[in-house]
Amino acid sequence: MKKIILLFLSLAIVSCKNTEKKEAKLVEKATVKLYQLVGGSILVKKLEAFSQDTTYTGQTKQFTDSYYVISHPKGNLMWDAGLPEQLVVPEPFHTQNGVFAVQRPDSLVNQLKTIGFKIKDFSHFALSHSHFDHTGHANYMKNATWLVQENEYNAVAGDSAKVKNPAVKKLEKIQKLNGDHDVFGDGTVVIKYMPGHTIGHQALYIEVSGVEKPILLTGDLYHFEENRATKGIPSFNYDVKQTLESMDKFEAFAKEKNAEVIIQHSPIAFKKLEEILKNK
Repeated sequence: MKKIILLFLSLAIVSCKNTEKKEAKLVEKATVKLYQLVGGSILVKKLEAFSQDTTYTGQTKQFTDSYYVISHPKGNLMWDAGLPEQLVVPEPFHTQNGVFAVQRPDSLVNQLKTIGFKIKDFSHFALSHSHFDHTGHANYMKNATWLVQENEYNAVAGDSAKVKNPAVKKLEKIQKLNGDHDVFGDGTVVIKYMPGHTIGHQALYIEVSGVEKPILLTGDLYHFEENRATKGIPSFNYDVKQTLESMDKFEAFAKEKNAEVIIQHSPIAFKKLEEILKNK
């Protein structure tokens, strides 16, 4: 009888160990890599455009214009698309409204080459939103699936759009979203719906392998550090109330995940992320 009991106990222990191994395998995260690239340089000559009042009158500010490559075993995602390649010019181009001086350092093909990628390598493409400094090389991504909020799509490319945005004209493989979206189905790369800057504005959450904290890309929810501290809202935002609600939602999520917030137009944040990725 004792032998039978011991046999059952042994089998139970083995079974538990096997279950533990299976559970360990289930919680293993995919290897996710993140690359940060420069889609342009933006000198804001009239910073008051980034306020609802006269707060920044007479001030200027230097922005960067980053875009990102996320590598996942199930595919590659490009997030944002910088300035148009027509702005790969020796001297900055000054916009007619006098607000911006803009310039792009190099083409998409050349920039991807520096990290070992080609345009054809991308299964997914997403824009934080459809302003000109984020859609620059978007049409090159025509073979990837464009992940876009349905209301943003309708505003810039749908049949109901008053004026269709030519920067996304060639994007025909479309997945329309209505809220947050888990890109690869495992929680490591998640698009977060944060409307207000535009009708379908998005942010991006990434759990990068080897990095202690997850990365949270702001899109244009914020443009620089003071914007975030004071909840400053640009004069050209689609909806102020929605923007404030998205800021609250964003900060709560960032706190919940203990995420490293990267303000995409901030040179300070660009350097911070560069160091994080270099030291992982």
